[in-house]
Amino acid sequence: MQKRHSFDSSQIMYRAEELLKAASNRYRITVQVANRAKRRRYEDFDNIDDPMMKPAIRAIIEMSDELTQPEIIGD
Repeated sequence: MQKRHSFDSSQIMYRAEELLKAASNRYRITVQVANRAKRRRYEDFDNIDDPMMKPAIRAIIEMSDELTQPEIIGD
Protein backbone atom coordinates (compact mmCIF):
# COMPACT_ATOMS: atom_id res chain seq x y z
CA MET A 1 0.00 0.00 0.00
CA GLN A 2 1.48 3.30 -1.09
CA LYS A 3 0.95 6.59 0.66
CA ARG A 4 0.28 9.60 -1.49
CA HIS A 5 1.86 12.81 -0.26
CA SER A 6 0.80 16.21 -1.49
CA PHE A 7 4.21 17.64 -0.65
CA ASP A 8 7.83 16.98 -1.47
CA SER A 9 9.88 15.99 1.58
CA SER A 10 13.03 17.64 0.21
CA GLN A 11 11.10 20.89 -0.18
CA ILE A 12 9.94 20.66 3.45
CA MET A 13 13.53 20.10 4.59
CA TYR A 14 14.68 23.08 2.54
CA ARG A 15 11.97 25.32 4.02
CA ALA A 16 12.76 24.18 7.57
CA GLU A 17 16.45 24.89 7.02
CA GLU A 18 15.66 28.37 5.69
CA LEU A 19 13.59 29.06 8.81
CA LEU A 20 16.46 27.96 11.03
CA LYS A 21 18.98 30.07 9.10
CA ALA A 22 16.82 33.18 9.37
CA ALA A 23 16.20 32.75 13.09
CA SER A 24 18.48 34.26 15.67
CA ASN A 25 17.60 31.49 18.13
CA ARG A 26 17.06 27.91 16.89
CA TYR A 27 15.20 26.91 20.03
CA ARG A 28 12.78 29.82 19.76
CA ILE A 29 11.87 29.12 16.13
CA THR A 30 11.38 25.44 16.93
CA VAL A 31 9.00 26.34 19.76
CA GLN A 32 7.17 28.79 17.47
CA VAL A 33 6.66 26.09 14.84
CA ALA A 34 5.44 23.67 17.51
CA ASN A 35 3.03 26.22 18.99
CA ARG A 36 1.62 27.12 15.59
CA ALA A 37 1.19 23.46 14.72
CA LYS A 38 -0.59 22.83 18.00
CA ARG A 39 -2.83 25.86 17.54
CA ARG A 40 -3.67 24.94 13.93
CA ARG A 41 -4.39 21.37 14.95
CA TYR A 42 -7.11 22.48 17.33
CA GLU A 43 -8.42 25.30 15.13
CA ASP A 44 -8.82 23.06 12.11
CA PHE A 45 -9.93 19.95 13.97
CA ASP A 46 -13.34 19.92 12.27
CA ASN A 47 -12.20 21.50 9.03
CA ILE A 48 -9.40 19.29 7.72
CA ASP A 49 -8.14 20.51 4.34
CA ASP A 50 -5.50 17.88 3.72
CA PRO A 51 -5.56 14.91 6.10
CA MET A 52 -2.19 13.69 4.77
CA MET A 53 -0.35 16.85 5.86
CA LYS A 54 0.64 16.91 9.50
CA PRO A 55 0.19 20.15 11.47
CA ALA A 56 3.94 20.58 11.98
CA ILE A 57 4.57 20.38 8.23
CA ARG A 58 1.77 22.83 7.56
CA ALA A 59 3.28 25.21 10.16
CA ILE A 60 6.71 25.00 8.53
CA ILE A 61 5.23 25.78 5.12
CA GLU A 62 3.22 28.73 6.45
CA MET A 63 6.10 30.21 8.40
CA SER A 64 8.55 29.86 5.52
CA ASP A 65 6.02 31.51 3.20
CA GLU A 66 5.71 34.39 5.66
CA LEU A 67 9.50 34.67 5.73
CA THR A 68 9.98 34.65 1.96
CA GLN A 69 6.80 36.55 1.05
CA PRO A 70 6.18 39.21 3.68
CA GLU A 71 3.35 40.70 1.61
CA ILE A 72 1.07 37.78 2.57
CA ILE A 73 1.22 38.79 6.23
CA GLY A 74 -0.40 42.16 5.63
CA ASP A 75 -0.26 45.31 7.71
